[in-house]
Amino acid sequence: MNILKLFLLLTLSVNITFAKPYVEEKLLHKITQKYKTFAKKRFFYLQKSLDKAKKSSELEKLNIVNKFYNGVSYASDMKVYRKKDYWATPWEFLGKDRGDCEDYVISKYFALIYLGIDSKKLFFTYVRSTKFKAAHMVLTYFETPRSEPLILDNNNQKIFPASQRKDLTPIYNFNGESLYKASKRGSGKKVKSKKAHKKWDQLKLNMKRKKI
Repeated sequence: MNILKLFLLLTLSVNITFAKPYVEEKLLHKITQKYKTFAKKRFFYLQKSLDKAKKSSELEKLNIVNKFYNGVSYASDMKVYRKKDYWATPWEFLGKDRGDCEDYVISKYFALIYLGIDSKKLFFTYVRSTKFKAAHMVLTYFETPRSEPLILDNNNQKIFPASQRKDLTPIYNFNGESLYKASKRGSGKKVKSKKAHKKWDQLKLNMKRKKI
């Protein structure tokens, strides 16, 4: 194979990968069957928003995804799934149009991964909300490992640096591979949490199965 043919093949491969929709047609059909036309419209608008965001800066991508998912209504796992603690797939969350803090974080995480943001920059972060006096989860974005993280929170429409979120006390970060004790700046020290790993493993399995 000559260099020109190899270049054309690689270019075609990249274009096909980039053009692949976040919600493929087969999955959209299943979602529509289960959640009806209104859900189909929500996923259509999601795809449209993600397509527009592809050429944006990383900060713009964060804002677009944060704004979109914060439009979903909050509801506890007990109300939606009759379970005390359940991590929904992005398809379940948007299909039902309801979910709790973990569901917002999960959906934002996978949408940002789709938009090309490195997963190493994104952390699931458990915090304590002094405002609501309750445990809470947010998505944090680190531009670099030493950067001050930005907070994507379903309780706040705007994205702020961690130092400006005085209402949140960090507990630990979870980046999909390891768990880290949270700190005001940086990703902190590695710790173990079997519960979080179990939830993450089950979520990955549900994502692989495209659970809706």
